[in-house]
Amino acid sequence: MVKVIFEDEQILVVEKPSGVVVNRSETNKEGTLQDEISKYFGLGLQLGIGDRAGIVHRLDRETSGVLVIAKTQKIFDYLQAQFKDRLVEKEYIALVHGKVGNQSGTIEEKIARVGPFGKFGVVDRRSGAGREARTDWELEGLYRFGEDKFEKILRSAWDDTNVSKARLNYLRRNAKEYSLLTVFPKTGRTHQIRVHLKSIGHPVVSDLIYGPNKLLKFDLSWCPRLFLHAKSIEFVHPKTKKRVKFTADLPEDLAKSLRFLTKNS
Repeated sequence: MVKVIFEDEQILVVEKPSGVVVNRSETNKEGTLQDEISKYFGLGLQLGIGDRAGIVHRLDRETSGVLVIAKTQKIFDYLQAQFKDRLVEKEYIALVHGKVGNQSGTIEEKIARVGPFGKFGVVDRRSGAGREARTDWELEGLYRFGEDKFEKILRSAWDDTNVSKARLNYLRRNAKEYSLLTVFPKTGRTHQIRVHLKSIGHPVVSDLIYGPNKLLKFDLSWCPRLFLHAKSIEFVHPKTKKRVKFTADLPEDLAKSLRFLTKNS
């Protein structure tokens, strides 16, 4: 059962767990959040918004966090307009590889589908391809593995019989330092946060699509899923016309993964 954060006559705010697809599609026709909302809350099908079940925005399958659902077509349109006009403020928590060099930053790079498998990436503005995208971020803390814990996890994922010394040396150079960020996407492109953070050399931990292949097995040995969580969302309530903010704490699976690391003093 999905966790309800808030509900009134106009909206429903829930906390989506990781691993759940939001909307039905040709490849995901059952077991979606849309199914659960329609079944347990009776929303969507009878309101003229059945293709989305009132779900105003989306989160990636592996991303957890706050999600807003409209209960009528009128409310759905009202909230969608706020997204279009960039009046909605969203915050995410992301753990990324490496030590970021500043306390905050802005990434403004166009995003488009790239490569043969439909992945997304940043593209040159001069190419005419892609869509405008902006992501702001702030550093919450720098983290690293203690030497003993790092070696223990390393050898739980590999042993001397199935990994080269070159790979071990690569991991020792590249898998010890991390940055915990609060991320503020100002646009809503598919995979935007993941693509933008990768573009500055700091991919999200345990990202199966955009993470470095050489680090993925190590990542998954201590952080079994994408370290990306939709922490909060703020918008104008359709009835009161006042700004409201809803939050979801970092889930225990990500908090447990973070405890493997030591915060720099």
